[in-house]
Amino acid sequence: MKQTVVRHTKVDVPAGICYGVTDVPLAKSAPDEIARITRELQKEQFDAVFTSPLSRCRVLAEAIRPAQELIIDHRLLELNFGDWEMVPWQQIYDQEYGKKWFDDYIHLSCPNGQSYMDMANELKSFINELQQQNYDHVLIVAHAGIIRVLMSLTHQRNPLEIFDIQVSFGGIFTFNI
Repeated sequence: MKQTVVRHTKVDVPAGICYGVTDVPLAKSAPDEIARITRELQKEQFDAVFTSPLSRCRVLAEAIRPAQELIIDHRLLELNFGDWEMVPWQQIYDQEYGKKWFDDYIHLSCPNGQSYMDMANELKSFINELQQQNYDHVLIVAHAGIIRVLMSLTHQRNPLEIFDIQVSFGGIFTFNI
């Protein structure tokens, strides 16, 4: 099964702020970014369209396939950073637990949030269910964290390096599962 995975467009959040599952608004550039992505994918045929429930993904999914039913799945959410949502990354890193988390985000959960393994297990559940379907090609609109975990699950990247990977806003990625 071919999976075309698109990261949402730019958001209206200052650089350096952690916003994981917070439903933040899109940047003013969103209409132009959405138009570019829609043009790039207009000739693709998708058996199904899946999206994160957050508006930054749903808006893009609706624009790419306005006539196709969207399947909203909470397992496509970005990492839940818990108490660190909307906190500057530097402030997180300056905390003792923040430093520990950055050293072992694979296993350590964010305070009142998730670890990489939590998110990866949810995504594995989604992928397992997807594989039970008879789809040839699906579209998934999601977040950088989901794309990074997919890279890890498809053995393109080691989980220890996934947060070092640049995943551009509006980036389009293909995975074969």
